[in-house]
Amino acid sequence: MRYSVHKKTLELEKLLGTKKESFWIKRGEKNLLKLFKEAKQVPAYKDFLKKQIGKIPLVKTVSEFKDLPPPGKNSYLRSYPFEKLFTKNQLTEIPRVFATTSGSTGEPFYFPRTETQDRQYQLYAEIYLRNNFQVHKKKTLYIDAFPMGPWIGGIFTYEVITRIAREANYPLSIITAGIDTSLVIKTVGKMGKNYDQIIIGAYGPFAKDILDAGLHEGINWKKYNIKFVFSAEAFPESFRDYVGDIVGSKNIFLDTLNHYGTVDLGTMSYETPICILIKKLAEKNEVLYKKIFGNIIKIPTLTQYLPELFYFESIDNNIYCTSESAIPLIRYDLEDRGSVIRFRDMVYLFKEFGIDLQIEAKKHKIQGSVWELPFVYVFERSDFSVSYYAFQVYPGPIRKILLGKDIQKKVTGKFVLESSFSGEQDPKLIVHVELKKNVSPSAHLLNEVTELIHNQLLKTHSEYKETISHFNDRARVSVTLWKNGSQEYFKPGIKQKWIKK
Repeated sequence: MRYSVHKKTLELEKLLGTKKESFWIKRGEKNLLKLFKEAKQVPAYKDFLKKQIGKIPLVKTVSEFKDLPPPGKNSYLRSYPFEKLFTKNQLTEIPRVFATTSGSTGEPFYFPRTETQDRQYQLYAEIYLRNNFQVHKKKTLYIDAFPMGPWIGGIFTYEVITRIAREANYPLSIITAGIDTSLVIKTVGKMGKNYDQIIIGAYGPFAKDILDAGLHEGINWKKYNIKFVFSAEAFPESFRDYVGDIVGSKNIFLDTLNHYGTVDLGTMSYETPICILIKKLAEKNEVLYKKIFGNIIKIPTLTQYLPELFYFESIDNNIYCTSESAIPLIRYDLEDRGSVIRFRDMVYLFKEFGIDLQIEAKKHKIQGSVWELPFVYVFERSDFSVSYYAFQVYPGPIRKILLGKDIQKKVTGKFVLESSFSGEQDPKLIVHVELKKNVSPSAHLLNEVTELIHNQLLKTHSEYKETISHFNDRARVSVTLWKNGSQEYFKPGIKQKWIKK
C-alpha cells in the first residue's frame, strides 16, 4: 500500500522545528548501507566496482561506504548498455516516466523516473508550499511555466502539484502554460482575481521575460499576489530583488525559492528562507562571502536538504549524491562544483563576523523557517565557461552586472558568452546581449554596456585585469547588442544557453 506523502509532510513539519542537525544526519546515514545493498544487484554496478577496486566490498559501516568509488555519467552511465544499469527485468517491467537531458554537455541521456522520485519531490514541494506560500490556507493557482516535453521540469512539476492538491485536498489549482509568455500573461489577467495568490514556476530568465513582456503590455503585476518557484540556474540576489520589486513582494525570503535538481536524480534540495538570507548577507561582505563559498567569480545556489532523501558529500569541491532512484546510484558524481556545509558550521561562520543568524531571521520575519538541516551549494557547472587567454570566463559576473539597476531597463539580462579569434588571430571575448522590446541598438548604449561588463571583469577576474595591462584594447571584451527575441541567440520559447562553444 502506498504511504501518504501528505501524512509524512505533516510529521516532518513538526520535527523540522525541533530536531537538531545530528538527528537528520543519522537518518540519512541509516539509509546508505541499505541503498548500497540494493545497488550491488545491478550488473553494471557490480562490473564497475570490480574494475575500480577489484572486488565487490561488503561495506558494513558508513566509513567504508565513503571509500566506494564514485560513478559518473561518462565513467558509468554511458559506459554500459542501458539495460545493464538495472537489476534483472527492472527496466521494462516497472512503470516508468522517462526524461532526457538537454544535451548541452554531451549526447542526451534518458533517465527513468519511478513512483519513488515523484514522492521525494512531492515531499519537498509540499513542505515549501505550506511553509512559504501557505497553500493549505490560500486559494492558489500554480502556473507551470517550465518546458513541457521530454525534459523533467514541466511534466515533473505538473505531476507533483496535482498529487499534492488531491492528496491533501488543498485549494490548489494548476495550469500547464509551458514556455509560452503570452499564455502566462493572459492566464494571470483572466484568472488572477479569483485566487489569493499565483505561483509561477519557471526558469529564472524566462520568469523575467514574462514580467518584462507584461510590463510592456501594460500589466500591473502588483495587482496580483505573485510568488515564484525557480529551478535549474543560479542567479545573483539582484535578480531576486528585481522580480520582487516588479510584483510588489512583501517578503522576498518567503515569496521566492530556487531548486537544486538534475534529470539524473530529480529535485534534491531547495532554497529555504534562511538560505536566501545567508546569500544576501554574504553578498554585502566580500570576506564573509569568500569564507562561505570561496569563489567570488561564480554564482552559487545555496540550499538545504533532507539527508534521508538525498545524501550529499563533497570532496575537493566535487559533489556526490546517494539516493533511492530508478537507476540505483551510489556516491554518484553529479559533475557539479560546490560543497556541503553543516548548519552549525554556518552559524559559527557568521558569529565570527558578529552576525547572529537567529536575530537576523527574526528581523526578516522568517524565524519559523530556520531548520537545522545541512546546506549544499553548487556553482555553475565547470564546463559552463569559455577559455580566453588561457583562463576561464564564467557567466556569473556578467549576469550579475546585466541584472543590476544601472542597466536593467534597457537589457533583458540574457546574453551569450563566446570565445573567438579576430582576423589577425588575436583571441576575442564576445558577449552577445539581448535588448528589451522597446529598446533599439545604438552606439551610446553599446558603449554603456561594454563599459559595465569591462569594469565588472576587471573587478572579478584578476587574469582579465592582468591581460588588459599587457595587451590593452586588443584584449578588451567585445559586446554585440541584439534586438529582443533574435533567432540566432535569443530564440523565444527555449531555455537560454549562456555559452557558445
